[in-house]
Amino acid sequence: MNLQGKKTSETFQRGSKVMPHGVNSNFRYWGEKDTLVIKKGNGAYIWDMDDKRYIDYRLAFGPVILGHAHPFVNKSVKEAVDQGTLFAWTTPLEIDVAERIVRMTGVDKVRLTNSGTEAVFHALRIARAYTNREKFIKFEGTYHGQIDYFMFNTASSNAQMMGTPRAPITAANSSGIPKGIAEYVIPLPFNNIEMLEKTVKARWGEISAIVFEPIMGNAAGIMPVPGFLETIRQLCDEYGITMLMDEVKTGFRVSNGGAQELFNIKADLVTYAKSLGNGYPIAAIAGKEELMMIVDPSGMANGGTYCGSVVGTAAAKATLELLETTPVLENISKRGKVLMKGLDDILTEQDIPHIMTGVPSMFSVMLGSNKEPHNFRDYLNSDMELYEKLGFELVRRGVLPDSDGREPWFLCEALSEADVAETLNVYNDAVKAIKK
Repeated sequence: MNLQGKKTSETFQRGSKVMPHGVNSNFRYWGEKDTLVIKKGNGAYIWDMDDKRYIDYRLAFGPVILGHAHPFVNKSVKEAVDQGTLFAWTTPLEIDVAERIVRMTGVDKVRLTNSGTEAVFHALRIARAYTNREKFIKFEGTYHGQIDYFMFNTASSNAQMMGTPRAPITAANSSGIPKGIAEYVIPLPFNNIEMLEKTVKARWGEISAIVFEPIMGNAAGIMPVPGFLETIRQLCDEYGITMLMDEVKTGFRVSNGGAQELFNIKADLVTYAKSLGNGYPIAAIAGKEELMMIVDPSGMANGGTYCGSVVGTAAAKATLELLETTPVLENISKRGKVLMKGLDDILTEQDIPHIMTGVPSMFSVMLGSNKEPHNFRDYLNSDMELYEKLGFELVRRGVLPDSDGREPWFLCEALSEADVAETLNVYNDAVKAIKK
């Protein structure tokens, strides 16, 4: 496709000389000719080194909930860092953020950290310390960060490597992961209530936690079927297992109280990141007091030099203030509903089988089937090649979702009605182009 203009290509080549493949995260690499280098962002837009503008639906994989370079958030950060950035002591900003998280989500206690990966890693340790068990259940197609324990049966897997749905294989998704770690991971298909119940009843004595995304953030926004989350809650209560909800993507995006509020269910531990800071690095582990107080200076390790840094906490304070006091998510939802309906209408008119998944602030489009997907294997049966072709046509025309259908479309409050209309016009042209 060759998405790079002259300056973008030159800058990417500079980066390739000093960074593996020219990127600092593998997810940013689209190939030698299609990996972009971004000069700046503002509101709902980003510009590459050749000053080509894109309507951004990747939004850094979800964090930018308000819009790029949001003035209120940036002002908060600038004012805070003038007083210092890190002290090895608690700051009032950390307390402010924790208080707001407690108020908005209904959790009891909060510990701040730097990324979703760190938050999930520490939460699993808390669950193990609390239950005195070591293994955990995760669901196929879910991604919980760059942690050896969770790099099994992710959205990078294929059906063959995962085995049959009735007897899943614990399959690593990366070189460099010790083989012995696989024995701690119990992979199961998402939304399969019968298999979940059977596994827990047979193995509950060794299971510390059931770890899950309430909406599959790396598998096309697949939603939980009625009763699935309630079954997790019931099994955790019955067998003394920790219900660990990974809200790194859904937290402060699907509602102010996250997926716990959306689905009216309370987890034991919850992890937040992404939308918490509108693009600044900050994350949180939160949950019930009984579990969170397992974190004990004399017994269970939890810490980090940059946890609760002034930069991240200042951004989070400002972001959460806007979320709590203004209709940010209501505005995003309005735009998302119009966009979802418009895309649905275009594909229907062009007679392309498809299904819309997810919620308006974080949705996906699966091509090649009209059947509602319930798990990652259902997604693997979609037309991923057609989606990628359509994705590149959109990017070439200045509309930037991820070209990989596993990654949802993310919306920010800065997205305007005009942006949605432009997106739908471009989408219509792109669909016609791939049909030729």
